[in-house]
Amino acid sequence: RMVQVLANLLSNASKYSPAFSPIVVTASQQDSHVAVSVADEGRGVAAEELPKLFRKFLRIKGAEGKTEVGGEGLGLAICKGIVEAQGGRIWAESDGLGLGTRFTFTIPVAGEDGTDAEDGTEAVDGTDELAALPKEAARLSTRILAVDDDPQMLWYVRHTLSQAGYTTIGTGDPEEVERLIEVEKPHLILLDLALPGVYGFELMKRISEVTDVPVMFLSGHGADHDITRGLEMGATDYVVKPFSPTELVARIKAALRKGAASDRTEPREPYVLGDLTINYAERLVTVAGRSVHLSATEYKLLFELSANAGRVLTHDQLLRRVWDQDYSEGSQLLRTYVTYLRTKLGDDAKSPTYIFTEPRVGYRMAKPDG
Repeated sequence: RMVQVLANLLSNASKYSPAFSPIVVTASQQDSHVAVSVADEGRGVAAEELPKLFRKFLRIKGAEGKTEVGGEGLGLAICKGIVEAQGGRIWAESDGLGLGTRFTFTIPVAGEDGTDAEDGTEAVDGTDELAALPKEAARLSTRILAVDDDPQMLWYVRHTLSQAGYTTIGTGDPEEVERLIEVEKPHLILLDLALPGVYGFELMKRISEVTDVPVMFLSGHGADHDITRGLEMGATDYVVKPFSPTELVARIKAALRKGAASDRTEPREPYVLGDLTINYAERLVTVAGRSVHLSATEYKLLFELSANAGRVLTHDQLLRRVWDQDYSEGSQLLRTYVTYLRTKLGDDAKSPTYIFTEPRVGYRMAKPDG
């Protein structure tokens, strides 16, 4: 990756410099970082343009407003992503038009004070809060898949979870997610909402079709309708950026505890009532021999009701077990998902066969045959 950064900076310098003019590369250690600079004697950059240089698809224009060289305008944006993902920073300096440009980036020194000796990355501000959290040995076998196309955020999440003792798999490519789910078999998925080529909600739907692993959104979009939609689609939680390391770890622990509790109470024998069969071992639901596709959240709700068949589960019990919410926050959410289930099972709310409403209390399922 460092070779890639240097290649992009050298290519950029050569594009905007006269033929045979020198390009100077220097490196020096500054406290816990190494600073690397690439300086040219080319056309330079106006002061007001310097902050814009690392934007995607930006291409420097000449005095007449025309682009002087080809390219996609991604080189400097890629450099920024790589450097920041490794805990460094990058910036540009120029004394003005015609006076050359100098790009400098820093990278933490592995093992120095204030850095992570294992991966050479600088500690994120606030991660000292994690020192008080227990690092149970069992967490090392807990795999968390983080999906975010922002390299700096991805590094932040990976570093935070590493500090907390979790094993983290990270990717910025949404097309890699399904393969990573199959290969790595994560226990939890952290999903950004704004991803290249696909919206997070669309990817959430694809994930729910291949696994019932809990999904938690980590998003910069904090609008109520986004949060509501994410939870209605089955996300176990929705965390709005920015968040502290302590908050992230605490909410991950809650999501994992909920998943573990569900696994511990799973019945061994299938639930059979009339045409309805729930095969818990295979997580397969059929009605009259026809397979019924359920989202991860729909299955969780059906599981709770059928595993406790004959008993009334209150609104609050269901919301806590399925969504980790209280009734005041999710009454409409629960009703919506009961409607979804009844529709897919062919159950009539006015004359139910499978799911019964106990007015102002909750829901129950009939006891299985036999």
